[in-house]
Amino acid sequence: MYSGELGIDNNVTERDIRPFTTGRKNWMFSQSVDGADASAVLYSIVMTCRANDINPYLYFQKLFTELPQRDEFTDLSDLLPWNADLEA
Repeated sequence: MYSGELGIDNNVTERDIRPFTTGRKNWMFSQSVDGADASAVLYSIVMTCRANDINPYLYFQKLFTELPQRDEFTDLSDLLPWNADLEA
């Protein structure tokens, strides 16, 4: 069964994953596994911000300001990209 509401192609998805393939090639030259993991985490955060129309610079600025002030076991859900108040 076909639905007229579905897109005819997957160009949007392919465009969204293209930067990941570039990052994957760059991670190959990381000096350590930990370095590659850190790069992948940061890259994932940037792509999540882009997917949610959030400025990654402002989001990292918020994270680097807030995280050092938090207790190790504090709930961080308010700092998720779609919950973070970047205006404050």
